[in-house]
Formats: sequence, C-alpha cells, structure tokens
Amino acid sequence: MAAQRIICPSVAGRLPQIPAAAKAEVDRNLALLDKQIEEANNRLARSAGEGGPNFVRNAILGPLSSKRAATLDRIAIAIGRVAERPTGLDRLAPCQLSNTDTPTPGNGNPDPGDGTGSPAPDPGDGQDEDDVAAAIGPSAADFIDIRQVPRQQQPRGAGNGSRGTFVSQCGTNREGHFNTDNLIIAPGVTNGAQHLHDYVGNVSTDAFSTNESLAAAGTTCRNRADQSTYFWPVLRVRSANDKPGAPEVNKNNVGTPVLPSVVRLEYRGNPTSQVTAAPRFLRLFSGDAKAASNGGANARPAWTCTGFTDRITDKYPICPSGSRLTRIFDQPSCWDGQNIDSANHRTHLTFPDDSGACPSGTQAVPQLRMTLVYNNVPNTRPNGTNVPFAVDGFATERHNPNTDHAGTINVMSEQLMNNVVRCINSGRRC
Repeated sequence: MAAQRIICPSVAGRLPQIPAAAKAEVDRNLALLDKQIEEANNRLARSAGEGGPNFVRNAILGPLSSKRAATLDRIAIAIGRVAERPTGLDRLAPCQLSNTDTPTPGNGNPDPGDGTGSPAPDPGDGQDEDDVAAAIGPSAADFIDIRQVPRQQQPRGAGNGSRGTFVSQCGTNREGHFNTDNLIIAPGVTNGAQHLHDYVGNVSTDAFSTNESLAAAGTTCRNRADQSTYFWPVLRVRSANDKPGAPEVNKNNVGTPVLPSVVRLEYRGNPTSQVTAAPRFLRLFSGDAKAASNGGANARPAWTCTGFTDRITDKYPICPSGSRLTRIFDQPSCWDGQNIDSANHRTHLTFPDDSGACPSGTQAVPQLRMTLVYNNVPNTRPNGTNVPFAVDGFATERHNPNTDHAGTINVMSEQLMNNVVRCINSGRRC
C-alpha cells in the first residue's frame, strides 16, 4: 500500500509576473511554502496510527492550511506594494491527502487530486452548519443595544495634569496591509495571531520585522516622521451566505472584512502629571486576544456607538439608526524608564490607576487612544448564531467581544516625539 502524502495546489504557476522589487520576498515565501509541506509530511509520517478519524485533518491539515494562508497573504502583500495585488491566492491554502509516493513539487502540487488543479475541498464539508456556527460564535448573548448601557462619568484631571493632545493622521488601511502575524506578542512566528490584522502607519510590518526594517520603511501617516505601526484585528460583517467553517485565513474567521471609515490616533496626557518622551521602538499592547480563555484580567474591551460615547460596553453594541459602531483602544502609558519590551509584553509599560496616576517607579508617557468608526456595519438584531458582525480571533475564543485588542510600536522620530510631548504638556491641540 502506497504511503500517504500531503499534496497542495501549486502557487508559483498561479502568480502574475513578479516585479523585481518584490522578487526576493516572494521567493523567500515560496521557499517557506515548500518547508511547510515538508514539515507537514514529516509530521504525517511520525504520527501514523495516532488519534481518531479526524486527527490528520485537525492536527496537520488544518494548521498547514492556516500557515499557507498567512504565507500566501504575505506574497500578495509583497507584490501589491509595487504592482497590482493578486487576488484569490487564499484559495490555494487548503491541502489534502493522496496515496502517492511522488514528492510534492515546488510549493505545491499542480493538481490536488481532482484533476482540475483547484484547491482541495474544505475539510469542514459534511458537518452540520448550525453546530459549526455555534462552535464558531458569537451568539446573541454577546450583543447589547447601546441604549441599554448605563452612562459613565468621565474622570476629571488634577491641576498639575497634562491636557493637550496630538493627532497622527495615518489613514484607514486603504492600502490593504493585512496579515495574520503579531510582531509584538509573537515576533518571528508566521501566523502567530491566527486571525487577520488591519495595519496603518508603517507599511512593512509583519512577523519578521525588526527595529531596523521598521525605521527604514515608508509610512501611511501624513507626518512622514511617524513610521509607527498601528494594528488591530479586522471586523467582519456576517451574512446568511457565509459558510461556517470556510477559511479565508483560519476556519473560524468567517464573513467579509470591513475597513473602518475613521481611524483616529490621538496621543493624550496624564490626569495627574506631565508626560515625558516615549522611547523609539517602545511596544504598546492593549487587551488580550485570549481573554475568554485566560479569565479577562488583561481584557480591555471598549465598544460604543457614535452619539453614545459616554456608554462603553464589553459586548458588541447594536447602534440605532444614524449611529455608527465604534471601537476604542487605550494603550498603556506608564513606562518603567528602561525597557522597550518585556517577557510578557506588559510589565515594561503599564496602565495608570483609577485616578490616572502612574504606579511608583514608572513615568507617564503620551497615552495613545485609537478610535475606529465603521460606516458599513449592519445594526440588525442578532438571533441565536445569526449575528451581524464579529471581530477576528483565535478559534478557542468564539469571537468573544472581550478579546478585542490592539498593538503599536512607536517609530516616531525623536524630534516628532518631543513635539508631541510639548503639545500635550502645554495644553495645546496639535
């Protein structure tokens, strides 16, 4: 009996002409596709006889599909930076088993087994769609009418607080910079996020970025001295036509990604003190993408609607007609004065206490508030697992709204950061 092998759709033959400026990155990712298939086949050989009937699908084919999808996305992004971005590459991510001793040729097999050269069938086929939808989440219990959320009183600043603001205008990701990486939490790990992130600011950010590559890259920010990277998980609109379990990047993330219509990046002061300059390459991270599993200690969801911003909820809000869905991310702003990162990516930069004061041994730096406003998100009421929208996330988290999160790496020039500090400490709006 012939040994089973994993075969995948060919990629190189499906690409358009590759511009010279993108060739090195594309070649690197094509080689990575080869390595992913080789590793999956090695795992298949080692695990012969393990697990139940779904072991290969869940433990090998599923993760391989996710890795390939992220790599294919990186190829599309690399080409799209200098030419028209190729579409449909995500359909080449799924692979399947074949009883053959023939090695898989470069970065995939030209025919996945059905003689058409099309991608392998979705391994979720045959599952009950209601059961799959319930497992994917979210459900109606994760939503609330914003008018039912109590108003919150805003804290008042002390006399020696810093009340100015500085806004960096960096667009709304019309450039199409997406990937499933997380440079802060999982540097060097392809598909480390396992869900899709939106980016503005630095145009090069991915899992393999370094401080040096970020500093050398372009930016979408109007002020070119702000090369910072700003990112958050995409929001997807759900519809009755979505097939539960159908992957774009990972199987649980279904629906159509929508861009925010407004992205406001506002650096603010501290209610009790002046602020000092944040160091270049400082890592900022707010929220916990695994809050549903981890217990929520680091969760910082802030959902609201325009016209109701004094009502903040940890559930997905249903906004009334004329009001727009809004996400708010307040980044930590109390720096230890020494480190740009830490082992857990949190202790070097913490949040102020309830009064706004920074903990002993830390100093206040400009506090970044990221506000995203969406025009094209439906306000239909959820019914069971038929929901209007959801944020991307890990499969284990069932798209819980508490898992919303955002990250930033400060790559402002020293001069620009000093300007930000002066604006804030002098009480100006810049």
